[in-house]
Amino acid sequence: MNEIVNILLIPLLIGIFLFILPERIRTIKGIISLVTCLITLYYIVVILFLDITDLSGTNNSILYSFSVAKADMGSDASRYLIFRIDNLTRLIIIFIGFFALVINLYSIIYIKKYNKIKDYYAYYLLTLGASLGAAFADNLLLFLFFWGILGITLYKLIPGHDDKSSDAAKKTLVIVGASDCIMILGIALLWKITGTINMSEISIPSDNILATTAFLALLIGSFTKAGAFPFHSWIPDYAESAPASSSALLPASLDKLLGIYFLARITTQLFVMNEWLKLVLLSIGVITIITAVMMALVQHNYKKLLGFHAVSQVGYMVLGFGLGSLIGIAAGLFHMINHALYKSGLLLTAGSVEYRTGKEEISASGGLSKTMPITFISALVFALSISGIPPLNGFASKWMIYQGIIEFGEGTGIAHQLWILWLGLAILGSALTLASFIKFIGGIFLGRQREEFKNIKETPVLMWIPLIILALICITFGIFATGYVVPKIFMPVSGNFEFTGIWHSSVVSMLILISIILGIVFYLMGNLKKFRTADSFIGGEKFHDKVGFSTLEYYKSLSEFSFINWIYRRAEQKWFDLYDLSKKFIFWLSSLFSKTHAGLLQDYAYWIFAGLIIMLFILL
Repeated sequence: MNEIVNILLIPLLIGIFLFILPERIRTIKGIISLVTCLITLYYIVVILFLDITDLSGTNNSILYSFSVAKADMGSDASRYLIFRIDNLTRLIIIFIGFFALVINLYSIIYIKKYNKIKDYYAYYLLTLGASLGAAFADNLLLFLFFWGILGITLYKLIPGHDDKSSDAAKKTLVIVGASDCIMILGIALLWKITGTINMSEISIPSDNILATTAFLALLIGSFTKAGAFPFHSWIPDYAESAPASSSALLPASLDKLLGIYFLARITTQLFVMNEWLKLVLLSIGVITIITAVMMALVQHNYKKLLGFHAVSQVGYMVLGFGLGSLIGIAAGLFHMINHALYKSGLLLTAGSVEYRTGKEEISASGGLSKTMPITFISALVFALSISGIPPLNGFASKWMIYQGIIEFGEGTGIAHQLWILWLGLAILGSALTLASFIKFIGGIFLGRQREEFKNIKETPVLMWIPLIILALICITFGIFATGYVVPKIFMPVSGNFEFTGIWHSSVVSMLILISIILGIVFYLMGNLKKFRTADSFIGGEKFHDKVGFSTLEYYKSLSEFSFINWIYRRAEQKWFDLYDLSKKFIFWLSSLFSKTHAGLLQDYAYWIFAGLIIMLFILL
């Protein structure tokens, strides 16, 4: 199919071509990349409107196999070039193309300040092409090939200009690379069980040790890419060190889309989950929500705060797929898209603040709503959305997850009986999210404006247009969630279901709009002239214009609780960082082995003799 060839080859080939062009024409390279994203999105839209219901395929999907060459080597390679188009694929690729286009537009101005990232747009287009290839691939080895390219581009899109960013890049590469190796084990086990590695041909019950091991191995790959506990620790470090556009492109949108896309394939197609695996997914979901949002609450660096929230929100998606119901699957997919919308928007607003102020600490900002009103309004929409405030899209998908959990509680089994725990922790996570974004919005945009920021201006138009687009989609997806968005976009993937209760997004939106209008009317009807304003009297001195109060002070009391303080101190010591724990173990093991190399011939002879004995036992 020519559209698939064009979608894959255009960004990949032009990305390779951009390596040849010199960095001094970076803006021209950005424009070429933007046009490439636009052309790619056009071909994606063509596939989006392709009718697959009446064509031959499996489960309303079409399989395409491309021939490489007539030679034996080409013929063997052609067996793996199998691409698949179904409703899930189409859902993923349209948003991959959309986010690539929007973030590229933002990058043309923003990325100029990151001169140490060489070939940014080349790696950008390679990321786009590889992401689309992974979404189309039906063969698991082909999928793993594109998946692996994304690990390399993820590494290259961090500047590495200091030790901190270099460590973050190395940590990202090691964690993602290690999970890819574990995925190879899962693919090998699937081939042993089924005799095939084409996803469309696999659907096995997870009722034996081999199938369960394969499930867990592939799940690790999905969790690492999406950023679920305990394979999440690379995302906050990446968000803190990488340019905002890189974080918005990968951890916030494309990586999240692909990680949850693969989770959808694993839980709904490749395997039939048993009750214990559902319990595992639900447990990991709530742990991811609570632990990450608790870490976000105490962050002072606003980019790292957003990084932890990128982890926390994955927990809601995992919860949806752990439920295994139609509404749970639809809610997980809906929240995946919603998260990509508001989290990429939040990271881009953070990039705009950094672009104008040069600050990354919340305490070093304040009062920017006056000088950067478009950025402020966009950030407010994104913050309210991620916090689950109606009528925005974040509320709609979270509400569906809550409904799915309540329905899940009607079943039997230990996972079903614990439904109140899953529901309570999910709601608690949403409340804590709102608390942390009060700090984010209040600390950066509200409060007293610093003298050094009085002369700054709103960002250039190419940087705030993407924010407006993303904010409008967040509002639209929330208002029309139950009437159009879920039935037309997500039910074709999950299957049709009925909403429970009387909640309807459009009705709720109308009631909220009416209440806002009435509030404004009542406010204007009052006699405002009766209100008197005066400065605070402090010994006759004028301190009002100079004194402010940091929003960070409200959150210090949280860490003073003994148990929570113990958790935070252990987190600072990297007790819960799988990467750091693995590194310490490897160094300890290395030092242990190094002690055996004392330079004595007798000791080496003992080791050789012991090795021969072990080999004999293995052979026998």
